Amino acid sequence: MPRLQKHGIDLLQDSALNKSTAFTETEKRLLGIVGLVPDVTETEDLQLQRVMLQLGKKNTDLDRYIYLISLLDHNETLFYRTVMSDPARFLPIVYDPTIGEACLKFGHIYRQPRGMYLSIARRGKVKEIMKNWPEKDVRFICVTDGGRILGLGDIGANGMGIPIGKLQLYTACAGVPPRFLLPMYLDAGTNNEQYLHDPLYLGLRKTRPSTEDLYSFVDEFVEAVREVFPKCCIHFEDWTGVDAVHLLERYRDKYCVYNDDVQGTAGIVLAGMINAAKMKGSRLSDENYLFLGAGSAGIGLAGLLCSAMVSEGLSLEEAQSRVHMFDVNGLLESTRTDLFDFQKVYAHKHAPTRDFVAAIESVRPTTLIGVSTVGGTFTEKVVEAVSRINERPVILALSNPTEHAECTAEQAYTWSQGKAIYAAGVQFPPVHLNGQTFLPGQANNFYIFPAIGMAVYATQASRVTDEMFIEAARAVADQVPANLLNQGLLYPMQSGILEIEIQTAARVASLVFDSGLARVKRPKDLVAFIREHVYQPEYSTELIAETTAA
Repeated sequence: MPRLQKHGIDLLQDSALNKSTAFTETEKRLLGIVGLVPDVTETEDLQLQRVMLQLGKKNTDLDRYIYLISLLDHNETLFYRTVMSDPARFLPIVYDPTIGEACLKFGHIYRQPRGMYLSIARRGKVKEIMKNWPEKDVRFICVTDGGRILGLGDIGANGMGIPIGKLQLYTACAGVPPRFLLPMYLDAGTNNEQYLHDPLYLGLRKTRPSTEDLYSFVDEFVEAVREVFPKCCIHFEDWTGVDAVHLLERYRDKYCVYNDDVQGTAGIVLAGMINAAKMKGSRLSDENYLFLGAGSAGIGLAGLLCSAMVSEGLSLEEAQSRVHMFDVNGLLESTRTDLFDFQKVYAHKHAPTRDFVAAIESVRPTTLIGVSTVGGTFTEKVVEAVSRINERPVILALSNPTEHAECTAEQAYTWSQGKAIYAAGVQFPPVHLNGQTFLPGQANNFYIFPAIGMAVYATQASRVTDEMFIEAARAVADQVPANLLNQGLLYPMQSGILEIEIQTAARVASLVFDSGLARVKRPKDLVAFIREHVYQPEYSTELIAETTAA
């Protein structure tokens, strides 16, 4: 529902209410905006044509990103109408991979505030500050401290582009109404010297605090959210690996929280593995996994994979024995003394090695999973090694942006002589090889977390569980038709993302009700129930009544 009590220029400056050139003659007269907008009444379709024309004159995706964010600042409905009109085209612009460049330059392309910036210097006043947000019924806060943005590392306040972009995907992909979404940056400083000395940097000019101080600040934030926004779910995004894992464990059993890097990444990779197993005629528990990278994404993915293997009949110990990890110091094995607590269950008895190819030949994985954030690490020797061992090796090069992918689709298919089942964290074009056309999928979290968000929003779930991500993964995997699986595609086509997420959200919602976590009555038709909650990017036809009645 639009905000009330807006009139004249105040109405036009509210992007949730502004229709720009689409106000009717009656609306212009009663709302006091005659002369403040052009003397025409255009349809939303005509406005969309103008947006497309203007976008067509931009030279780079960063220019298109800046234009679209400016459109969002002035006309929220038209922004979402644009993005939802062609998601396959616009999702890579408003989010990955363009968002990486936008974050690096965030302080330089900044136009106006969006979301909230909460500084550690304000400790003791967090609850009071949160009450400054105009919407009193916030359902989701996506929050980062900028500690590990994509594969870019610590970029501090420049990381605010990520919560902004993530929440746009809640709406564009799954139809969660934008009024309930709040992007937030918890500013605890940065250790990035470049930004500390950049005069246009928008964050605190101090280095990061101790872990104890940071967690104390986050404790105050989480407790304030529960008091100020009691129906709110907190989405943690792009924290450093150790903090991501430890903060999730700190809050998950007491608050409605989840971490997209840990659980969302795990969910979308699990969906891909479900379909890869279908292609091979195997089960998840038949696979042997080797990760390149042992941070929060890898640990979260391994945990969810193990849970899925347990559901197939393995014990937890048997499932964990099928997961091997390799980081900057080599293979995780039982003699290593530099491991975090959450890594040790994947440190099996094995001779120490820093040679990834040697590890492949020893461990003999069926699946390689790249979460290293280092581009090109799946070299020709790596791909050839795993292809010698397997008739259909699964190669998932998940790091992003594009230059951080462990290998490209063309490299994977060419070096494996067409044997690889491949997906990446970014979208690569189809590959033509030896008379075959391969369709590389994108293991992008936006198939998962917006659907989780819609299910939580519709059911008012009191908590988010790993089982919800497993069910979301299964639902996404089930929506890839056999003809596309036969061409190697592990994920559904992005062009139908809204319908995919509606179906996924309905299945997750069913689990929420079954688990006793819903705070609303269970409906008879869950798909129809989800559709009732989906935001439509259409101008309000009740603006006059809502505004004048107030």
